[in-house]
Amino acid sequence: MAQGRLFIFSAPSGAGKTTLLKRVMAELDNLAFSVSHTTRAPRAGEVDGVDYHFVSQERFAAMRDQGAFLEWAEVHGNFYGTSREAVLAQLAQGVDVILDIDVQGAAIVRASQLIDGAFVFISPPSLAELERRLRGRKTDSDETIGLRLRNAAKEMRAAVEYDYLLLNDQLEEAVTVLKAVVLAERSRAHRLPSGQPIVLEGL
Repeated sequence: MAQGRLFIFSAPSGAGKTTLLKRVMAELDNLAFSVSHTTRAPRAGEVDGVDYHFVSQERFAAMRDQGAFLEWAEVHGNFYGTSREAVLAQLAQGVDVILDIDVQGAAIVRASQLIDGAFVFISPPSLAELERRLRGRKTDSDETIGLRLRNAAKEMRAAVEYDYLLLNDQLEEAVTVLKAVVLAERSRAHRLPSGQPIVLEGL
C-alpha cells in the first residue's frame, strides 16, 4: 500500500480555511483530518472526537510530557496538539492526512523532519477583509477581534515559509486551486487522483 501524504494547512482565524477544506474533502477521496487535542471549550455544534479531542489542561500536559504530540502550541490562551501516533497510523494506511494547525505548529513539524509534508498557507485578500469577516461572524468581542487581527498580521508574514500560498478571495477559484495542489502532490508521488498507487502494466 502506498504511503499517504501529509498536508499541513495554516491560515489566520477567519480566512475561510475550514469552509475551503470541507469543500475539497467532499470532492476528493482518500483525504482525512487529523483530529487535534485542545484544552479550549467546545463551540456550539462541535463534537468531541470529530472536531477536536477536548481535554483538560492536566491531560494535555501529561500527553505533552510523554512525547505524544507531533506538534503542540498555545494559541489565544488555549493549547492545541497533534497526536504523533494517530497521524503515522493514517499515513501507513495510505490516507492523505490534513493537519489544520497554526504557524507555530507548522514550524515545529517542518523543523522535526519526522514526516515529509506539503505546507499550504491560506490567506485572506487583506487584513481589512479579514476584519470584515470576523465581525460578520458576530461570535467575538472587539477585544478578541483585535487580538486575532494582530496575530493574523504575524501569521501572514510567515507565508513565505510555505510551499504553497493560496489566496482565499473567491471560494470557487480557491477550491479549484487547492484540489490542484492535492492532485499534483499525488502525481509527484506516482499516485492516481484517487490516491491509489500507479502501476504501469507490462513493466
